[in-house]
Amino acid sequence: MLDEVGYWLERRSWSATDRPLTTLLDAKRAGGEGSSVSVVLPALNEERTVGEIVSVIRRELMTEAVPLVDELVVLDSGSTDRTAAVAGDAGAKVVHRDEVLPRLPALPGKGEVLWRSLLATNGEIVCFVDADLRDFSARFVSGVVGPLLTEPDVRLVKAMYDRPLGPVPYEPAALGGGGAAADPGNGALAGGGPGGGRVTELVARPLLNLHWPLLAGFVQPLGGEYAARRELLERLPFPVGYGVELGLLIDALHAAGLDALAQVDVGVRRHRHQDGQALGRMAAAIYRTAQLRLARGPGPQAGHGVQRGQAARGPLVRPRLTQFERAPSGRFVARTHAVDTEERPPMRDVPEYAARRRAA
Repeated sequence: MLDEVGYWLERRSWSATDRPLTTLLDAKRAGGEGSSVSVVLPALNEERTVGEIVSVIRRELMTEAVPLVDELVVLDSGSTDRTAAVAGDAGAKVVHRDEVLPRLPALPGKGEVLWRSLLATNGEIVCFVDADLRDFSARFVSGVVGPLLTEPDVRLVKAMYDRPLGPVPYEPAALGGGGAAADPGNGALAGGGPGGGRVTELVARPLLNLHWPLLAGFVQPLGGEYAARRELLERLPFPVGYGVELGLLIDALHAAGLDALAQVDVGVRRHRHQDGQALGRMAAAIYRTAQLRLARGPGPQAGHGVQRGQAARGPLVRPRLTQFERAPSGRFVARTHAVDTEERPPMRDVPEYAARRRAA
């Protein structure tokens, strides 16, 4: 690990308990309009979990006594279940992906929804939270928003946490758990299994250490819970698919510098895990996102003006991933999938967004 990263870990890694809500509310009041907070939940068929997440945020962070969050938006990515109805009943503002920037046909993918959310929200601080979390805690929001309210030089904050594959994780004592005595093996699960984040450990972490070693200190570089200042997000291109978290982190480093980035420990993240083939497709998209940035160089405007079908530069212009499964006949069958290559340009360059910001 680079010396700079060790120094960064000491200065820019915190626990959610380091900033009580009273401290955050005082900082928010002092910051005025520049401290307005929008929370975005990108959702696709998450009827089982989205309602509880919305309810917790509204109950704990959107009250008269604790007005930390000003706006809570569930951005529906084309759900076929009751996600929109459940979220609306719980008190969220629900916006369908296709309602935002309707002149531009939507592309499938999480990054597409996050990109469009900048046009669907108003806060100067934007917080993203995945909609599939179980046992959700409000510290997933307050933890990552906190440094943006109290530290003027911080511009993007990622959550860090344990990601258990089993039911009994280690919960740090500082966050309400049993601490070291409850830990059967240096943060391992009580059942002896590893801590989740398989694509992080097998793909993202090696890529960052080899090519962007200044980012090696991030515990969960692919985590879906993070917050950033709008003025930074609107300057960055957004990969439309699974590469969005890695792409934003790399581009934020080039645009703002390491000292503008931070991470906060929020405890344990429980969510639905995907099967191996789905993770393989995710890994391919993440690797492709890194490959494109290596080919383009370090400019913060990488991806500027990219249109559909034009984002894939360098080798493998239209990459594919072939996987295999055993058919009922007993034979192996090849299944080939396109790998995400499209990226959306910085939102500040979209005319509708620029007009809205001027009007505001």
